[in-house]
Parts: sequence; structure tokens; C-alpha cells
Amino acid sequence: MSLQVREADRQFYRDHLEDFLPDVIIDVHTHIWRKEFRVPTYTSTRGPVWPRRVAEENTVEELLDTYAHMFPGKQVTPLIFGWPERDVDLERTNAYTSWAARRHQLPALLVTTPSWSASEVEERVRKGGFIGLKPYVDQAPPHIPAQEITIYDFLPRQQLEVADAHGWLVMLHLPRPARLRDPLNLEHLLEIEATYPNLKLIVAHIGRAYCEEDVGEAFTILRASRQLLFDFSANTNIKVMEQALRTVGPQRIVFGSDLPVVRMRMRRICEDGRYVNLVPPGLYGDLHDDPHMREVSTAEGERLTFFLYEELLAFRRAAEVCGLGSAEIADVFYGNAARLIAMVERR
Repeated sequence: MSLQVREADRQFYRDHLEDFLPDVIIDVHTHIWRKEFRVPTYTSTRGPVWPRRVAEENTVEELLDTYAHMFPGKQVTPLIFGWPERDVDLERTNAYTSWAARRHQLPALLVTTPSWSASEVEERVRKGGFIGLKPYVDQAPPHIPAQEITIYDFLPRQQLEVADAHGWLVMLHLPRPARLRDPLNLEHLLEIEATYPNLKLIVAHIGRAYCEEDVGEAFTILRASRQLLFDFSANTNIKVMEQALRTVGPQRIVFGSDLPVVRMRMRRICEDGRYVNLVPPGLYGDLHDDPHMREVSTAEGERLTFFLYEELLAFRRAAEVCGLGSAEIADVFYGNAARLIAMVERR
């Protein structure tokens, strides 16, 4: 189904984003899948449930159509991967991603499960034409409580070793309730960087630091890092973006959207360290049991634009505060990712 773009959305884009964004863009964080890939599961998802309210599927054609509607006048290339939760058939979603990448000449990542051996991962990447891995917290063994999962529970060392040997790109979603500020997450990030220096590790969503309270001492500790990259997909927090830019610099920040999730109409706030998505009434179903979702009045709902536009405006404001020039902005939205992908493809 084609994206519905209102005149207010077009005006928002013209006023805040059109002149800020470069003409060519790489989006390093996008999901594609078909609804028939869903399978029954007896384990509950470890992630939030609200993203599923936006789209029951997102074909590669829908993804490309979204760019045409949301980024008029821009050329956007997505890095694609499947939906990574346990109720999606990994064989089918990875096969579809491989097909879509070849058909449209797009870079792609393999959604993984920790039970795969190094040789199996290597073979799947080779056969599928992938440039790296997309592990996900939901794939950790079901017996491990969500609050106790570590990075190694869903991105085991044998997979890190083969990724390092080939210099692959790895898109990492941090586990644990404390997100980026969790001491064990920070310890493991620095350990992975030191032990596997050839892989290209992107920490998704700025480590899921959606509110300032999610940061803690993370960026003080991560000043020791020399290679970790961060995408700011599905993040609208200006202060968090500022801290990331000042800590690692614009050469280690890459644009990611998290499409189709960021097609949502919303505005995000933080309350007591927890993010809340403010959405139009009735648009996303019954929200009474979702602490991350809240309806606003009809009048306010009519003024809400896309999550993606809110993300991009937040980054623009952070970039302005940090004094980024046009060349640095072009690197965040294109150059950094283009160099990463080229490095992987040359190996």
C-alpha cells in the first residue's frame, strides 16, 4: 500500500529537511519481509510490540516507494535485512532479502541465530550474497531472562570470529534494560572492538539511548573506542545525538531509518527516563497496555508527521549545535556508509 503523504508532511520536508539532506543517501537500517513469513511461536518477543502496529509487511518495492514519497529529489540506497524476531521464518526472510538485494542491486545483511556454527554462517553469507550479519536480541536462547541477556548470547564468538576474518559489517542491537548505559554492554563493546578489529560494528539506535537517562557514563567510557560506529535509527533525542557526535565524531555516525517502523505518525517525549510515542487517536489500535504509546487529541494528531522526519530534524539540530559542516553531513548520510560497504565488498 502506497504511503499517504499530506500537504503538511510536504511542507515539513521543504521547511526542515530538503536543503539539509544531501542529494545521495545510504540508509543502513531497513527491514523487508512478507506477512506470510510469520510463524507460530511459543516464546514472547523480547522487544517492544508497538513497531508491529505500523506495518504487517514491508516488501522491497514498498521500501523503495517509501523513499520516493518521503525523499523527493533524493537518491536513497537502503542496506536491507529481514525482520529479526522469532515469529518470522528466518529461512524465508533471508532468502527473500537475498533475492531482493540481487534484483535491485542493494547491499544486504543476513539475520542470524546463535545456534549457527561459523562455517554455516560463512556459507549462508556467501550463497546469499550478504555483506554481513544482523543478529538480534530476540534470537537469544529462550531460557535466558530478557534482563540477563548479553551480546554474546545472540552474537556468539564463533560468529564474531568469522565476521572478523572476512571483515564483514555487523549491525548490533544492544540487549538489557539499561541499554547503552549498561556496564556489561559497554565492557563487551570494547572487548569486541579489541578482539575482532577487522569487522565493522554498527551499534543501532545509538545503543537504544532514546532518552538522556539511557546514556549514563557510556560516552565517557566509549571515548576509549576507536572503531565503533553508531546509527541513529528510530532515535529523536537531540541531546543523545550531540553526545554521540562529540564522543566519536561524525566520521563514525551513519544514517539509519528503521523503515518501515518510522513511517509511524508520531512525536516522541521522555517521561521519567522512558520514551513515549504520541500518536493520533485510533490510528494504531488499542494502546491501553503499551507504556510506550499514548494517543493525543484529534487536533494535535492532525499535526503529527512521520517518525522519520522527526528523527531527521533532531539530527539536524544536533548537527547545528555541534557545528557540522556540509561535508561532514554528507559523510553521515552517504560517505561513511559508502566507504564501509566498499571495504566489505572488496574483500
